Amino acid sequence: MTDPYVLTFAPILKAKVWGGRRLARLGKALPAGVDVGESWEIADLASTSAGGGGGDAARSVISGGPLAGKTLHEAMMLWGGALLGEARPSEAGGFPLLVKFLDAREHLSVQVHPSPEYARAHPDAHLKTECWYVVDAEPGSVIYKGVKPGVTRAHFERALLTGQGEGVVELLDAVPAVVGECHNLPSGTVHALGAGVLVAEVQTPSDTTFRVYDWAAEYGRAGRELHVEQALACIDFSPAGAGVRGSAAGSETLVTTPFYTVHRVSGGSWAGNGACSVVLALEGETAVGPCTLRAGGVALVPACLDAPVRTEGVALVFGLSQ
Repeated sequence: MTDPYVLTFAPILKAKVWGGRRLARLGKALPAGVDVGESWEIADLASTSAGGGGGDAARSVISGGPLAGKTLHEAMMLWGGALLGEARPSEAGGFPLLVKFLDAREHLSVQVHPSPEYARAHPDAHLKTECWYVVDAEPGSVIYKGVKPGVTRAHFERALLTGQGEGVVELLDAVPAVVGECHNLPSGTVHALGAGVLVAEVQTPSDTTFRVYDWAAEYGRAGRELHVEQALACIDFSPAGAGVRGSAAGSETLVTTPFYTVHRVSGGSWAGNGACSVVLALEGETAVGPCTLRAGGVALVPACLDAPVRTEGVALVFGLSQ
């Protein structure tokens, strides 16, 4: 049996009408003439939605070491608790995180993921909590996150049911996209990634998405199906939390959720706590045990390994909750 080691993977690139070409700056080999919106760095999905992941399975393929050519799922089956530690697989039996880079040349759809209450009442709907860390942002770009103070379900429903989709956008809280800020988006938070923003995203591996506006008129593109009734049943109309910005050298925790934690390491080191973790290098070189990552590189550290993270630049560490 092959002993666990730090894993790296081949990215899974996703062409999107709203995508661009900036992922090349993070070392992604983009196909010529294609607008790429997403690079899936860590994925273990037996199937995806047609409008999200394309409808097929999405399983990361290991790019080096004795398991090169095997999938992350196969490594999970081989190593079991040595890889995940005390963390549990996803409901579908896969790796419990999906990690991506997103490059938004145009606005993404205004959407919400099932609230905990909705998911309990609808077994086919799955929670999706996600975090965006802003890697790059054009001047004036924004992130739509939650609703403005005082906006109620009645306001939102009126804008939707009268066909005034643009009125929905006016009800959203648009916050400046600031490089280095991390935004937590729990299930039930209505949101949209704004044009000109490039983020690193970590999420629970679900793609149950309810859209309420798709910017079809603004961009002259075919609008996708909207899910007004489902979205209204899920949206949390309380204020969304503010973005969190790393401020210190060394390591610091930016976000803690029931599913994962987000740590930022800047010009310093981070020692794992026995939890399985995913490391994203954002600036400069980052050492993950014996593995060296350049900007855009991603590695998975099995829970059983002592593989400290050291960087002269900036890296993110996503740790699985126990």
